[in-house]
Amino acid sequence: MTESTFSKVKNDVAASPAAGELKEEFQRYLQARAQHAITRLGHRLGESVAGLGEPGHGSGGLLSGLAKGGKALGAGSSPAQAALTAGAAHLKDTVKDKVKGLFGTGRKSGGGASKSVTIVEDIDVGVPVREAYDQWTQFQEFSTFAKGVVSVEKSDDTTSNWKVKVAKSTRTWRANVTEQVPDERITWTTEGAKGTVKGVVTFHPLTEDLTRVLLVLEYFPKGLFEKTGNLWRAQGRRARLDLKQYRKFLMMRGEATDGWRGEIRDGEVVVEHAEAVEDEERAGEDEPAEDEPGLEDDQADLDEDDLDEEDDPPADRPRRRPVTAQH
Repeated sequence: MTESTFSKVKNDVAASPAAGELKEEFQRYLQARAQHAITRLGHRLGESVAGLGEPGHGSGGLLSGLAKGGKALGAGSSPAQAALTAGAAHLKDTVKDKVKGLFGTGRKSGGGASKSVTIVEDIDVGVPVREAYDQWTQFQEFSTFAKGVVSVEKSDDTTSNWKVKVAKSTRTWRANVTEQVPDERITWTTEGAKGTVKGVVTFHPLTEDLTRVLLVLEYFPKGLFEKTGNLWRAQGRRARLDLKQYRKFLMMRGEATDGWRGEIRDGEVVVEHAEAVEDEERAGEDEPAEDEPGLEDDQADLDEDDLDEEDDPPADRPRRRPVTAQH
């Protein structure tokens, strides 16, 4: 058979419908083999990285991996190479999604709410509620007992600047008091480059000399270091330890170093400290002392003595004669 005849037969066979169907069947066969290989590879990968995936979230990564494997198969790669490509792509997507779930999706131009961690701690302090409250209002004293607080500077009655030590780095943030009611509660927010905190502390008198202090924080971390700290609950342990240091500092003294008795509503001072102190002193003066009897009691005793003397006159007292008119 001449070369031209062979070429003609080859072209006729390639152009025939049967050859096209055979080609399609062969491609389906290769795809089935590739999917089977991917399934086996997925089982093996699942045994070693099962902890990285979550139920209901693996199908998207698998379909993406199959698409990449099919693309490699269409480009002329062997089924084994296509399977490896699909498996590697699926593993990469799974790990990537898991890491994003742990540390967030990063900054986006459109914003979006970041995950937060809520911290709730309480402690009983053996002092009256006024002492516990007054000491907490002395923010500049936190550097005395709280580990890691370098300094606190008050800008005004509602704003203060904090500097703290975290590991080997220094963090700064600005705190704004939004609500403050004497002997009851203090609410604040903080803004910093590495995180945002919304907090409230309340004071509950259990007895005359025992107060429960309840602290609630909602922490929105920024940055890899702060988000990694969330995994180990470092912020919660830090708050718990600082509360214990606060109790130790206050109970060793027996009284607060000072106190701010003003009132804040919606971030604005509605009662100044001096005005609050005057009102408290005035209220204390109006209350009668418990050890001293009141005026009414003294008068009642006096009247009772007088009545006794009138009812029981002495026996030797002369009686008066009735006065008669003289003519």
